[in-house]
Amino acid sequence: MTGKQRREQLIEIGRKLFADKGFEGTTVEEIAAKAGVSKPVVYEHFGGKEGLYAVVVDREIRTLLDGITGALTTRGSSRALLEQAALALLDYIEGSTDGFRILVRDSPTGQSTGSFASLISDVASQVEHILAAEFKRQKLDPKTAPIYAQMLVGMVALTGQWWLDSRKFKKADVAAHLVNLAWNGLAGLEAKPSLREAKD
Repeated sequence: MTGKQRREQLIEIGRKLFADKGFEGTTVEEIAAKAGVSKPVVYEHFGGKEGLYAVVVDREIRTLLDGITGALTTRGSSRALLEQAALALLDYIEGSTDGFRILVRDSPTGQSTGSFASLISDVASQVEHILAAEFKRQKLDPKTAPIYAQMLVGMVALTGQWWLDSRKFKKADVAAHLVNLAWNGLAGLEAKPSLREAKD
């Protein structure tokens, strides 16, 4: 095996183990044993488990963000973009289940990037621009777009996590229901919302 082939093999083995057992539950010994190599080979390629994990997470984030960015940068109405983005996330969950399981787990202590929260934040910042334009069109305050972007992306992501485990509904049906709640909720936004029943 060439060095490049060995590296790819270790990445695939690490990806599967991290998905099944999490970062903490996976050991360098286990990765090396599954690859049929000694532990020093893993250290030589990645410097340790943390380095391998970072490569796996970076690849998964790039794949997911590329899919969602592609969906959000096509031409179409705001609703069409919302539908495409919801489907892009569900496509990723369906096609890269192990990768999604890795992303929704907590990152190792001390790692600030690659967490699911940072991924959601990246996606939300892209959605924010679309919402801001839609808010201007509807004469709503575009400065509130970041709040709605976080809510919208969080709703889709958490529903995706639930769907990953339940799979009770077809992907297109889950996307349609997500868009139904989000779009019809966005369609009825009040210009100046306030709490009516809750006491401070």
